[in-house]
Amino acid sequence: MFKIGDKVVYPMHGAGVIEGIEEKELMGETREFYILKLPIRNMKVMLPIDNAENLGVRKVVDINAFGQVMDILAQDKSIMPDNWNRRYRSNLELVKTGDIFEVATVVRNLEILDREKGLSTGERKMLNNSKQILVSELILSKNLKEDEVVTLVNATIGSN
Repeated sequence: MFKIGDKVVYPMHGAGVIEGIEEKELMGETREFYILKLPIRNMKVMLPIDNAENLGVRKVVDINAFGQVMDILAQDKSIMPDNWNRRYRSNLELVKTGDIFEVATVVRNLEILDREKGLSTGERKMLNNSKQILVSELILSKNLKEDEVVTLVNATIGSN
């Protein structure tokens, strides 16, 4: 169980800080929820405590992982399916894991692919969402500002 002030990642939404724990009644049943504040778009999310583990909620990575993420972003793109639909499904599965290294791989691959030949509308949306998820966790892991992390991520992608 997490506590108020913990920095956590909610897969497919990004990282945030638990600001509170509240009880709410839904369909006649009282449940406890984490109130999660996400740094990007200043959004608040209610997350059911009893389902947090099943949803893949985890603590934000420590500062040591920051360097590993930058190393992944600097590498060349991975071999990916040529068919955009297969590539999209494969990347979606990686993002759903909530693993920061998998998300970084998706961001790197799609960003490089976009520079080379452009992306479909669906892949562009996935790139934007994945980048937000990645940036939100990096902001909290190293206590940086959003624009600093975005600049660093963009400058690092494919730089090897």
